[in-house]
Amino acid sequence: MTAGTGAAAPVDAVLTGVGVGPGDPELLTLKAVRVLRAADLVFVPVMADRTADGADPAEGTGRAERTVLAHVGADRLRRLPFALDDRGGVSPRRAAAWDAAARVVVEAVDAGARALAFATIGDPNVYSTFGYLAQSVRALRPAVRVATVPGITAMQELAARSGTPLCEGREPLTLLPATAGLALFADALAGPGTVVAYKGWRRHPELVGELRRQGRLGDAVLGCGLGLPDERIGAVDDAAHDLPYLSTLLVPARRDRRGGKL
Repeated sequence: MTAGTGAAAPVDAVLTGVGVGPGDPELLTLKAVRVLRAADLVFVPVMADRTADGADPAEGTGRAERTVLAHVGADRLRRLPFALDDRGGVSPRRAAAWDAAARVVVEAVDAGARALAFATIGDPNVYSTFGYLAQSVRALRPAVRVATVPGITAMQELAARSGTPLCEGREPLTLLPATAGLALFADALAGPGTVVAYKGWRRHPELVGELRRQGRLGDAVLGCGLGLPDERIGAVDDAAHDLPYLSTLLVPARRDRRGGKL
């Protein structure tokens, strides 16, 4: 049986997206560890160019893979290349990577795998590649069941490490990608709650400018490489121009007294 033929997969085949947190292997839930260890195969996302012929295998190790290796043997891990750095929306390169990854998963199902896990940093339902993979797999094998195990997000880790409450009382919490544009960020800052921006690397100077314009720069906290040896957590300024893609900007709500927004 080969992938792409439309053959029906057994109904007991399950693909589970497992959130493995922002990078610290100790931040996995007990359920996440159990599902990963019980899986026939654990798929991990990596940058497409890091798995090309001639590339150093060590350089291809992604954050999710490093985290999973603390709990699961390397013999059950399989890398799935994705165009994680593509900025062109649903570009041909990105769509091709989704399709290729789905075929690898389907081939594993057709070969007899029944419990398959996909490890994703953070949470599988928050800006994760898992959703695209799951849709692509179900298009090829509709009988494959999809499940998710929630994970700790970067904004939760940054809040914990910096001692910054995310929301209190009636405050809203806004999470947005900086790639959506400055206007969305500016509107959120003007509101009454906490604002968290992901993926701010190339837009960092614009974000800093808006923080300064609205008088919020002194309250903001920046986290880069959370849970990794080279992590950075601290105040926000103009000096950081080498931010990684997975950087987190946390701007807490304005609070003038304890319990003021209950």
